[in-house]
Amino acid sequence: MSLMSKLSMSLIAASLTLNAGGFDLNTFVKKSVVTNRQVKVNKVEVVARKPLKTASDWEVYMIVMDLTYHKKNIKAPETIFVNEKAGLATLNMFDLNSGKNFRRIIRPDLPASYYDETHLLYGDKNATHKLVVFSDPDCPFCRQDVPKIIEDVKKNPHKLALYYYHMPLLQLHPVSDVLTRVMEVLQKQGKIEDAFKMYKLKINYRERNATKILAAIKKQFGIDISREAIDKPEIKEAVQRDINLSTRMMVNGTPTIYYDGKYDNSRIQYKAAIIGQ
Repeated sequence: MSLMSKLSMSLIAASLTLNAGGFDLNTFVKKSVVTNRQVKVNKVEVVARKPLKTASDWEVYMIVMDLTYHKKNIKAPETIFVNEKAGLATLNMFDLNSGKNFRRIIRPDLPASYYDETHLLYGDKNATHKLVVFSDPDCPFCRQDVPKIIEDVKKNPHKLALYYYHMPLLQLHPVSDVLTRVMEVLQKQGKIEDAFKMYKLKINYRERNATKILAAIKKQFGIDISREAIDKPEIKEAVQRDINLSTRMMVNGTPTIYYDGKYDNSRIQYKAAIIGQ
């Protein structure tokens, strides 16, 4: 499920700023991407920049915008397609033959630093292949795919190592704020099986009341987590670090899967390792 709203596919030409140094990214973002005057653009960081192989003269800028909105700091990923030679830029680029939108399938390569042992969920860290999952426990697609991935890795620990990052999509599933913190508490206690029971919790996705959510967890699974435990600064900071690291990988929907350092839009490439290909 994605947080991205539908954007116009028309080219943005008038606002593209070129100078002796080339494309002025900061000016373009302020003028043509962040158009809400209530949003302040503090910083724009280029995470990755790649040529668009199927379209000559076009480059893909994958960026993270540091924004302030109503005194709240927000980090938002964005993808911009730029043709400096033609003086054009667009937020969408489609392949007319396949119908694919490149912004949905192009991602940065995953740095090796993401294979952090604190995020190793199942499998051997020295396994032949590495799988990284960015997920929200209340996302319907995550609930469908992630448990299957976990079972596959558990059955093939020497072939696959699974690393997990929290990415709650709070605009879509407010309940995931508490659920991810509960999971983080349980993970730190080494109770991985209990942590992933949150994927089966039956509760309204709009629920924000922590007391009600914790009561539902206790009633359905017999897991007793205190409000004090999930409110500890180190728990909140750990989840926020995961969110920040997810954002740097341009994650705007879940589950997002990386297989051996490459974004896997299909979410099933890892299965080749299981059958020995």
